[in-house]
Amino acid sequence: MKVKSIPVNTIPSEFKEGIIIGKGIFNGVPDSKEVERSHRDGGYTFILQEKGSTNIEIDFQKQEIKESSVVFIHPDQVHRLISFEEATVTSWIITIENLRPEYLKLLEELSPVNALSLTEEAFSILKESASLCLKLSERKHEKLYGSILKESTNTLVALIISQYAVQSKSTDNYSRFEVVAKTFKAALELNFVKIKRPSSYADKLNISTPYLNECVKTVTGYPPSYHIQQRVVLEAKRLLHHSDKSIKEIASELGYDDYSYFARLFSKIASMSPIAFRNKNLD
Repeated sequence: MKVKSIPVNTIPSEFKEGIIIGKGIFNGVPDSKEVERSHRDGGYTFILQEKGSTNIEIDFQKQEIKESSVVFIHPDQVHRLISFEEATVTSWIITIENLRPEYLKLLEELSPVNALSLTEEAFSILKESASLCLKLSERKHEKLYGSILKESTNTLVALIISQYAVQSKSTDNYSRFEVVAKTFKAALELNFVKIKRPSSYADKLNISTPYLNECVKTVTGYPPSYHIQQRVVLEAKRLLHHSDKSIKEIASELGYDDYSYFARLFSKIASMSPIAFRNKNLD
């Protein structure tokens, strides 16, 4: 059954520090409707797969998180747990207020990502660090409990960011074109509802529109307009599939007063109309 808006699983009020971490052994389907249904989380989510595997769907893409892997899920991403296979998992969620600003910036640049397979050494360090963080999370009698929990969880986040960064170039090695393309994509994530024109993004970046086009197309293979449309349609797909908002409501929410224009754009990008997409993906 669809709901009016995409559900958000917020951190329970008893975890007033805005951080929740836990470890469990699971097999079969999830025993919680809140994670089995499609939802967003009220914070930045990290899953460390210690043993077995976890099957999960993130923004319409099914992934198998295998042993010795980690995955980061952005708060904007709609996801659901499908099943576990003899899985031992440590997971944690941290709200935006508790993330160090420098880590938050790096996470925004990373998103979205797939599950990352870890080296034996990296997995061992992460597993030990997560185990320590779990122990610290239980020491609620500590005078500085909130600070201890925050700092230890941020250390885990830093370790994961570092592992994802290993697979890509360091910022120091980016070309000028790559820097512009990354900055554009970060700006797009923040502004895609209100800003639809490449020229407006060029203004934000203090560069010319032709130069923005050249940078983004050289690095990604597609012009800025392509990325703008893809991001809007992804959000539309999320709302069509996971909520019962009307197509006109969705168009308006995504910044389109002209419903028919929005419908044509969606049909062009998704190769089917919004109605057809919703009917095809009925739960």
